[in-house]
Parts: sequence; C-alpha cells; structure tokens
Amino acid sequence: MGSTSSLRFHRRNNKTFLRIFMILVLSCIPGRTNLCSNPSVSTPKDLPPSVIRCSLDSLDLEGYITFHDVHNASKDFGNRYHLPPLAILHPRSVSDISTVMRHIVRSTSNLTVAARGHGHSLQGQALAHQGVVINMESLLPSHDIKIYKGKQPYVDVSGGELWINILRETLRYGLSPKSWTDYLHLTVGGTLSNAGISGQAFKHGPQINNVYQLEIVTGKGEVVTCSEKRNSELFQSVLGGLGQFGIITRARISLGPAPLTVKWIRALYSDFSAFSRDQEHLISKENAFDYVEGFVIINRTDILNNWRSSFTPNDSTEASQFKSDGKTLYCLEVVKYFNSEEANSMTQETEKLLSELSYIQSTLFSSEVPYIEFLDRVHIAEIKLRAKGVWEVPHPWLNLLIPKSRIFEFATKVFNNIVTSNHNGPILIYPVNQTKWNKHTSLITPNEDIFYLVAFLPSAVPKPSGESDLEYLLRQNQRVLSFCAEANLDVKQYLPHYETQKEWRSHFGNRWETFAKRKHKYDPLAVLAPGQRIFQRVSSQVSSIQLL
Repeated sequence: MGSTSSLRFHRRNNKTFLRIFMILVLSCIPGRTNLCSNPSVSTPKDLPPSVIRCSLDSLDLEGYITFHDVHNASKDFGNRYHLPPLAILHPRSVSDISTVMRHIVRSTSNLTVAARGHGHSLQGQALAHQGVVINMESLLPSHDIKIYKGKQPYVDVSGGELWINILRETLRYGLSPKSWTDYLHLTVGGTLSNAGISGQAFKHGPQINNVYQLEIVTGKGEVVTCSEKRNSELFQSVLGGLGQFGIITRARISLGPAPLTVKWIRALYSDFSAFSRDQEHLISKENAFDYVEGFVIINRTDILNNWRSSFTPNDSTEASQFKSDGKTLYCLEVVKYFNSEEANSMTQETEKLLSELSYIQSTLFSSEVPYIEFLDRVHIAEIKLRAKGVWEVPHPWLNLLIPKSRIFEFATKVFNNIVTSNHNGPILIYPVNQTKWNKHTSLITPNEDIFYLVAFLPSAVPKPSGESDLEYLLRQNQRVLSFCAEANLDVKQYLPHYETQKEWRSHFGNRWETFAKRKHKYDPLAVLAPGQRIFQRVSSQVSSIQLL
C-alpha cells in the first residue's frame, strides 16, 4: 500500500509540475496572450508539437497518453493511407475522453480527434493526422458487459467492446443481439456510427435500429446520456452519424432468444431476374428464413467443389456434373435458426420455402453448424488469410445501396461489362426492406422501401512480381461509380467516402442542412472524425464551421 500511495503522490506532483511548466512556456510565446480575442495573430497551427505534447501530458487522467509507437494508429483496414497521429489516448474511463476533448476545445491548438475501435475503416476515416487517436478498446475491461433479462432484455456495453465478445457473453444466458454485421471483430461504437447491416437487416433492421440508449462524449467534451425519449436529437444524430457528433462510449443494445444451431443453405442462379425475385420474395415473408444474403460469381471454376469442404450437396451426382466455367452466376445464401427439439419442423419449413424458389436444382448445398460458428464465419477465413500473409493488404472496397427499381439495370451493366472477374474477393448482393427501419437516424439510404446492398470486397494481394491489382481495382470502382452517376440510379454509398463538399451535399440531399446544423451544435469546432473529410477543423477563434 505504501509504495502505491508513494507512486500516486509522485505522479500527481509530476502532473502539477507539468501544468506550471506549460503556463510558463505558453507565456513566453510571443503574441499568444490575446490569441482568443485577436484572430489576426498567428494561427493555432503554429504551436510547436512539443508544446502540444506537454499540454496533453499534463492532463490528470486515469489512463495515459503515448506519443511514440503510433504506427498501428497511422493506418486502417483499407491500408491505403498512412497518417500518423501526434498522440494516442488510452482511456480508462469516460472522464478521460471528456477531459481530453475539453482540453483540446479550450486550447489554442488545432488538434482533431478520431475514435478508433478495431481500425476497420477503409479510407482513413479512423485516422487523425497529427491529431489525437482514442484507442476505444482500452476504455473498459471486457467483463464490463452487463446483461439484463426480462420482457425486453438488453445488454449494456462499452463503445469499445467487440461484437464477438458480446455474442459470447450473451449466449451464456441464452440471448444474443438480433442484428449483426458479417464480421464480428468490430467495436460497438464503430458499427453504430455507420449502421451495421447484414443478412438479418430485412427482419430486424440494421444494428442502429436495435439500440435503446447511448452514452456520448460530444465534440465539446460533454458527457450525455441519450435515447429516443431523452436527448433524442443527439441519439438519432449519432446513430449512423459517421462519428461527427460525438464519441459513443456506452450502448444499450436490444437482445432476443439465441438459437443453438443454424441450417445454412446455398444455391446458384444463372438468371439475375429469377435470383433477385426470389430474394425479394423471401424478405417479404413472415416467419421465413432468418438471414438472406447473396453473392455474385464471375468467371470462376470449381465453385461447387470448393463448397464441399463446408457444405453437403443435396444431390452429389448432379452437383458433380455442374460446370461454372466462364459464367456469371448468382448465389442465394439463406439461414434458418433452430434448436434441437425444432429440427423436424425446421426441415419441413425449409423444404417448403425452397420449393417456392427457382434456383438451379443441382446446385443446392446445405450445412448445419452452431449459431456462433455461423456468425463468426468471416473470422475463420481471416485466420487462414493471416497465416498466408495476405490479410494486411490494401482493401479497395466499395459498398453501394441501390434502389430496387434500378437493380436490374445496375446488374446488367456492372456484372456483364465492367467487372469481368471477382477472383480478388467476394461481391455481396442482397435486398433489405426498410419499412420497419427507424428513418430518423443519420443513415442515408435510397428513397425506396426496398433497396439492395452491393458490396465489392476485393483484396489487392501482391503478385510474385511484387505488383498488385490495386490501381486496376480502383479504376474499376470508379467505372462503377461513373456508370451510376451517368445513369442517374440514385445510388447511395454505404461507409461513404467523398472528396468534395458538393459530393457530400449530394449524398445527404435535403438532409444536408440538418446534418450541418447538428454538427455545429454538438461539435462546433469540427474536432471529431476528421478522416471522414466532411468538415474542416475550425480554430477556437472562429464561431462557425467552415466547409471543405
């Protein structure tokens, strides 16, 4: 006890010394005494990094700030940008985040702040060049997952918690969240800042529709608890708000009964109209499948043989005779949840549902796996790719939301003329019905009840020569976007990335003014999420947000 008390005493003395030192240093900088009242003096950008580091290091925190070893915080999953921060905050409490935010807002620095979960952004959205990156995973220990049973069960979790940890913990109580992403090794704050869309979204909405309450640290450093009935404007703004209004430090997430097992089914189509018609039919039915997705297969060989390692063909002989070479095919992927005592009824229900569909009969494959194994399926693939050294490569992904009325036009052009192969990675495609969705969040979607998520998910893996397909894939993405614009398809980007204010205004449409006003209200200096490139950082002397 004595040594611990002594350590705390010395640490407190060091912080006090640093504060006094900072006052002396700042008082010696010419022209700084009236900085807040005289905009004509040198801009805050002129503050030396060493002075800013000292000011941050002087803060009294439960966690700590580091200024070295910032390599991992300089890049993200997209692996195309390298933007090192000035500092990394490893918070141990929400107070740490609030303290740092308030310090930055009140200081004369021009620092920005990015909340970083698992760093799974694609184009630098989780980065803060020469700013402060907050390591959200250090916020609270994993055992701080609090589950509440009852008529409306829920789980309270840290914004830095991984969804896979939430799944494992809630399953111990026979419960689980109802809506997922395809990859579970992401943080709660990260997916809720975007939407969180997967094959369950047609039934339960995206993850942002399954949240009861949030705790937020705003861009002014205020800690606010919000819900649909309490501080509702902030609640709706933050959900799908791309990190622009506040940092999600805690979330209360809706739970439902968890199944033990899933029936996992795949089948192929050669005709896109039949494929999309069947997908739309399935998402319109009550008590049908629990998960509906699909993907495009372009010019691939031995598709069904590759499935045999995880799935069993309905007719092995017919499956072995099917040839996929040189074709464009569409795979329907569906899942039915069940427990052991429901196995017989599940089989009957599944057979009836399949009898209503128009897939190629010889391509029907299925498997029965534990619920957690199905949900965590992408991580299994990740482990294999990491072992081959091809996980941490550039990922020039493109995610689009396309109105149902234009999906056939999109598929005809893109899958037959623009994209000639998908050997670099999967292309997901499936419809969602947003009639049950909460339309008051910041998420932007097409103006139709049914729209399709089309996700191009390639990896630019280096070739033996050392070259990669990165530039080719980026050009291909641009061709897809150019076609959408020229054909006026009313496409919206999911996980959006734009370079100009004109493009962002077009993305938000008639909701832009509301978005900008809320930004000014909750983050008036545009400190938060600079990697989204929506708003430009405003100095402490400027009262209005300058747009890029």
